[in-house]
Amino acid sequence: MTAGGAEIVVRTSREDDVPAMIAIYTHHIRRGLGGNVVVAEDPDDIKKRRKNMLSKRLPHLVAEVGGTVIGYAYAVPFRKRPAYRYTAKHSIYIHPDHLGQGLGRRLLDALVASCAAAGYRQLIGYVDGANLASLRLHERAGFREVGRLPSVAFKFGKWADSVMMQRALGDGDQSPPHDHVPDAT
Repeated sequence: MTAGGAEIVVRTSREDDVPAMIAIYTHHIRRGLGGNVVVAEDPDDIKKRRKNMLSKRLPHLVAEVGGTVIGYAYAVPFRKRPAYRYTAKHSIYIHPDHLGQGLGRRLLDALVASCAAAGYRQLIGYVDGANLASLRLHERAGFREVGRLPSVAFKFGKWADSVMMQRALGDGDQSPPHDHVPDAT
């Protein structure tokens, strides 16, 4: 895949990618259909989260072209309790100049592959109900809508729905996890 003729590289993020990630994120929270947060991320929080996710074998990826970060994506644990340890949720943010070029799909496919390789069995995404492009992206990548939370966010002067999308990874729920210990009865 290329952007303007240059090859796009998807790789694990580095600490020096954080300023570019903050710039991309800030654009989306101030103008776009992205997250429901209305303040910019703190660089130290992103650095800490990034290290924490990588230590849990969860992907924290960037897409770059010619050394410039044009998108990023990551997965976090779905819930903290042990019963949910095989489920992750993800976020994807694309630089506004590179929307609609297939970069979201490339990052989403990389997240799916990385989470599956790490032993996760389900991947969840929350999508703004008005973000039709992201909803279609998720459907094309094998996700299905499993829930809709109407009017849970208020941004840009109006209420917004949050749509929960989910897809199985690997065997999904068709077999126990590799580290499952049967209950003694």
